[in-house]
Amino acid sequence: MKKLDKKLHVGILGATGMVGQRFVTLLANHPWYEITVLAASPRSAGKTYEEAVGGRWKMTAPMPENVKNMIVEDVSKVEEVAAKADFFFSAVDMSKDEIRKIEEDYAKTETPVVSNNSAHRWTPDVPMVVPEINPEHFKVIEDQKKRLGTTRGFIAVKPNCSIQGYAPALAAWKEFEPYEVVVTTYQAISGAGKTFKDWPEMVENIIPFISGEEEKSEQEPLRIFGHIENGQIVKAQEPKITSQCIRVPVLDGHTAAVFVKFRKKPTKEQLIEKLRNFRGLPQEYDLPSAPKQFIQYLEEDNRPQVKLDVDYEHGMGVSIGRLREDSVYDWKFVGLAHNTLRGAAGGAVLCAELLTEEGYIQAK
Repeated sequence: MKKLDKKLHVGILGATGMVGQRFVTLLANHPWYEITVLAASPRSAGKTYEEAVGGRWKMTAPMPENVKNMIVEDVSKVEEVAAKADFFFSAVDMSKDEIRKIEEDYAKTETPVVSNNSAHRWTPDVPMVVPEINPEHFKVIEDQKKRLGTTRGFIAVKPNCSIQGYAPALAAWKEFEPYEVVVTTYQAISGAGKTFKDWPEMVENIIPFISGEEEKSEQEPLRIFGHIENGQIVKAQEPKITSQCIRVPVLDGHTAAVFVKFRKKPTKEQLIEKLRNFRGLPQEYDLPSAPKQFIQYLEEDNRPQVKLDVDYEHGMGVSIGRLREDSVYDWKFVGLAHNTLRGAAGGAVLCAELLTEEGYIQAK
């Protein structure tokens, strides 16, 4: 793990929303990073962070003292805000076109942006990374910098929260060549930026539609499993994935029920061994937010459960269980990941740590 001379200055774009709040809590005592600027919409600008958030604080942990009196900046004043940090996390709530533009505007000030948003996930030279699975995609940043005309500014993104409970398993099993996958995700309400207090109709309810989520669940793993060609990420052709995404009355934690066909026929013991031994650069570098054990396999028939397992490895690990042979597919299993930690802000913080360790993010 890197030893930094002093903490890097970090800013949060879209700091008042639910993911912005999660970034604030994760960075409050971070060993490498110190929050120096919080930016949000013009209606929040000029207020203290505590005033701007008001009664909309959605985290279970209290608001950190060190941000309460920080004056929120206007996110649209790019040059002014960018001057106050070495890099930014982005969780802005705008249209996709607006997000693409503002993130590029910040990058062009020579300030790296690590985004939680989906707007740049399919920009060909923007890496979309799960740090344990495809860190080599960060190499495309050099091509992106040429396009943007920057020397240190760039954008990197993390993928959708819905894929975190099954894409790591597919990555662990790569040598057995999974080629066809059926997945149904049961997604928590915090994925919509809600709590039960502000979404009472979700209590004792299931909604069988989450806008745009099924396409992300089917396509984003293929981009993660893809490769770089001529300065762009080219998505993998397999496995073919079909999905249904369902909103369920759970606060945090996306569960996935998954069926897989393999070209090579692994045993149950081989599959479990691959899950338990799967590790990547975050574990090798011992990054501050990295889970020691990325994937745990649970033997009990009734696991993983949200109440018991969502906070595994501080919400940064993935829990897999119920691996068994299937009568139509080869194997089936159930996966669980914390959607606002591993699946959102935490995953972005881990990306930033890896980018820092590898020298992409440095002090200005």
